[in-house]
Amino acid sequence: MRLQKLIPVRQRFPVRRLPDVREGTLEAMRGASWTSAVKPGARIAVGVGSRGISNIAVMAKAVVDFWKERGCQPFIIPVMGSHGGASAEGQAHVLEHYGISEATMGFPVVSSLDVVQIGQTPEGIAVSMDKQAYESDGVMLLSRVKWHTSFEGKLESGVHKMMAIGLGKWEGAKRYHAFALRLGMEPVIRAVGKVVLDTGRMLGGLAILEDAHHNTAEVHALGAQGMAEQEEVLLERTKSWKAGLPFSEIDLLIIDEMGKNISGTGNDTKVINRGLLGRNTLPGVVKIQRVFTRDLTPESGGNATGIGLCDVISDQLYSKIDFPATWVNAFTSSILLSTMCPPHFADDRTCVEKIIMTCGKLDSYECSIARIRNSMELGEFEISEALLPEIANNPDVEIIGEPRELAYDARGMLPPVTAGALAG
Repeated sequence: MRLQKLIPVRQRFPVRRLPDVREGTLEAMRGASWTSAVKPGARIAVGVGSRGISNIAVMAKAVVDFWKERGCQPFIIPVMGSHGGASAEGQAHVLEHYGISEATMGFPVVSSLDVVQIGQTPEGIAVSMDKQAYESDGVMLLSRVKWHTSFEGKLESGVHKMMAIGLGKWEGAKRYHAFALRLGMEPVIRAVGKVVLDTGRMLGGLAILEDAHHNTAEVHALGAQGMAEQEEVLLERTKSWKAGLPFSEIDLLIIDEMGKNISGTGNDTKVINRGLLGRNTLPGVVKIQRVFTRDLTPESGGNATGIGLCDVISDQLYSKIDFPATWVNAFTSSILLSTMCPPHFADDRTCVEKIIMTCGKLDSYECSIARIRNSMELGEFEISEALLPEIANNPDVEIIGEPRELAYDARGMLPPVTAGALAG
């Protein structure tokens, strides 16, 4: 099969890296007025989620060390709804993957799915809260503020969503997603969040912002008072930093890996232009005819939520799927489409040759191709010759290597795309 050669390119984004993440975290905590109001001896529940946040172990350690410095007794809880197979052991294992354990933090990691009922929203939503968090003297959450893959709003992924979906554990997450089908996710997050805040248990949260390179760019210690308004401002800021693929249309996008540490839907829907309403419905985002995903990250623990947004996957990915864990996530979120399995084949060559003939062009050589490592790392990637005119006058994209054929090995597999290796 004749295919266009691929050319390595580099996309430039502003670098907003925080020079010292630990010191930046400590500075934010020390400068927040709400932290000084916490009395020595208080038991503080520090909630950490399942997303692949850069430097999360560094920030978690800085937070628990800060509370120790203040004479408090911090402990860490997983705050992640149904992730980790909706089991206490699985959720603790997710944190351990990120370097967060009692051994590394110096403080206990207490994982449990037990909840207490703390109230009801005006819409009739019963609100649950992690029992360990509720019985503590105060709760703070570590959360990345960013766009969500399934809805648009002034509050999307962030401290508020974690306070609702994560602190509600599996029981609460199922209930909130069910109401969200009728009311919308943002109204549910706001309503549930208000009930949680009204308990007086919430101290605040560490709002984490990342730049387009996935660097920790800013950390803000948000107090419970005025938290929503502050988070709205931060979301607008981080949305303006969002990376994307600088093209109007791509016939075939090859993605090396997907996973829960990359996006809640495995691949960021707002990068690949896939969602609950179908393909290519997002304005201002590249139109992609077909998506082929090659592998699942180890951090996903077999949770392949998002495979339904792919058009074809490799057996390499398929063999790593833990379907029960994936289905738990799907039924909890009430979004079943994202876990429906696409066709899968034994090797990459077969996947490419099968799917490229469905791109709407009779000659495979006319099909444009782009290849990325994952939907979160868009600094370096490969594009086929047909896409060159679109970057010819783009000062933020440069060619960093020579054109080359798709380099299948003897098994028909492609070598992984690794950061910094494309120019070689």
